[in-house]
Amino acid sequence: MRRDQLEHAIRTACQIIERSEVIVVGSQSILGTFAEDQLPADATMSIEVDILPIAGDNAETTRLADLIEGVAGEFSPFEEVHGYSIDGVDLETSVLPEGWRDRLVKVQNTNTAAPSGDPQFTGWCLNAEDLCVAKLCALREKDQNFVAALLRAGLVDAGAVRERLATVPPQHKLATERALEWLGTWD
Repeated sequence: MRRDQLEHAIRTACQIIERSEVIVVGSQSILGTFAEDQLPADATMSIEVDILPIAGDNAETTRLADLIEGVAGEFSPFEEVHGYSIDGVDLETSVLPEGWRDRLVKVQNTNTAAPSGDPQFTGWCLNAEDLCVAKLCALREKDQNFVAALLRAGLVDAGAVRERLATVPPQHKLATERALEWLGTWD
């Protein structure tokens, strides 16, 4: 995926749910920090953008996520036309460290503007290390490959990821322990 596709997905998701801001929590949020030509192939291969709507509670977040999924999700006409999908997610989708909202990376430019040019839509992307925490807590093979590629390229700091894993909510202790064990192989 390319940065312009991420920007298009942000604009589209905001238009679908009639909100000015969304959060990008999946692997493509890395494009908020780095341009695609700075990233290894394993970091940009996903063809889906995970969008977390910003709402007052998780019930409303889930409702808005379902709207996004219905219009632009997998197997939708949107995916057929553009070659990627937008997956609506809720607050339970990603395991994130304490303070993650304070480190979000803003994506807003002419590509995230409404067709009229105003108002602009904003995508808030996970910081690279926070994204790695989420990926390592999921610990699927594709997540391991994603984080390994960023570590090999020197784009994320294993020490910062380790420190943030220590701040993951306690109900995710098992996932955190597995993530720390996997990360230990990079020392």
